Amino acid sequence: MPILDSVLQGYNGTIFAYGQTGTGKTFTMEGVDQPPELRGIIPRAFNQIFEQIALHSGQSTEFLVRASYLEIYNEEIRDLLSKSSSNKLELKEDPNSGVYVKDLTSYVVKSTRECDKLRDFGAKNRHVGATAMNQDSSRSHSIYTITVESCEVRDDGTSSIRMGKLNLVDLAGSERQSKTQASGDRLKEATKINMSLSALGNCISALVDGRSTHIPYRDSKLTRLLQDSLGGNTKTVMVANMGPADWNYDESISTLRYANRAKNIKNKPKVNEDPKDAMLREFQEEIARLRQQLADAGEDGDGDGEGEEGEIEIGEDGVARRNGEVVEVVKEVEVPREIIVEKRVEVVKEIQVVKEVEVVVEKDVEVERIVEVEREVEVERIVEVEKEVGIKEEDVQRMQREWVTDAEKEKQR
Repeated sequence: MPILDSVLQGYNGTIFAYGQTGTGKTFTMEGVDQPPELRGIIPRAFNQIFEQIALHSGQSTEFLVRASYLEIYNEEIRDLLSKSSSNKLELKEDPNSGVYVKDLTSYVVKSTRECDKLRDFGAKNRHVGATAMNQDSSRSHSIYTITVESCEVRDDGTSSIRMGKLNLVDLAGSERQSKTQASGDRLKEATKINMSLSALGNCISALVDGRSTHIPYRDSKLTRLLQDSLGGNTKTVMVANMGPADWNYDESISTLRYANRAKNIKNKPKVNEDPKDAMLREFQEEIARLRQQLADAGEDGDGDGEGEEGEIEIGEDGVARRNGEVVEVVKEVEVPREIIVEKRVEVVKEIQVVKEVEVVVEKDVEVERIVEVEREVEVERIVEVEKEVGIKEEDVQRMQREWVTDAEKEKQR
């Protein structure tokens, strides 16, 4: 496949299968191990990549191949190569590398056999369920990513680093509940699948339309991951799967229209290389341009008849000479100014805010202490009154009764 050769040259590539449920997308991408002619796109890609590496690798070129495997299940990203079955990963974006999955497991592979082992391990962790249309229906979108890095040593001792990434995508099929008879968890899964495929279709339509100023990549995690594959820095191949049954006529027409829109997308692939190599290429072009200007200036001097000093010639060793003598060429370089910004004012503001919060807390504590003191004073007053009187109410009543008795005795006397 030409797209695989491009990946080895430093381009990004994507191959994905789209179609109705039960039309053989997973079989197209993975196939079966035996017989060899029934192997799918993914294992064939492994073979071609390592065959090309064996041909091009040598003393001056080295390759590094890494592999990762993930699925998007109910709009949640899961690492299929992780031992934890309940892992949920997050999407992040970097200004230089673009959209990536945080903490995604990546393995260094050295042969086709190792790639197959990772694929088999991930396939066991993928969500699969039975419906009325497919006994082993994929309930998630899967993306197997192969990253190929190459380092080539030039004759002058410098090195050139390039990196190509290949996304092998097996999309879950679009479903109609009336045909699949899905219910419960299967119906929930089908709803999420159709929503993500619809978001993918909206992105394709917006890219082809030409009038849309906004591409809704953020509507789904699938479109976010495939953002570069749709109108970005990637060479993309779409496989449209259709069923032969006449009762799937409407779905087959819809798949063809979907593929026709995707075919009209214009990507802008470029080689992913080290920025230093890109600058080196610019310098080499600048040197060639200056040499041409010097050559043109020398020819003009000869035409005037004043050739006493002779013309400046640049030899193969890159040294400038006039009449056989070395001439020093001075090139002015503009040094960019560095601007230093002090942030002392911001730090002072932060400290003032903290002090104000502490003052408020201290006031609250003072109010609480005042309430507690008032309660203690009331208790102490009650105790003091009891000490000053010294007679309980029972004793007072007993004394009154004694006074009455003594008064009656005096009367009787």
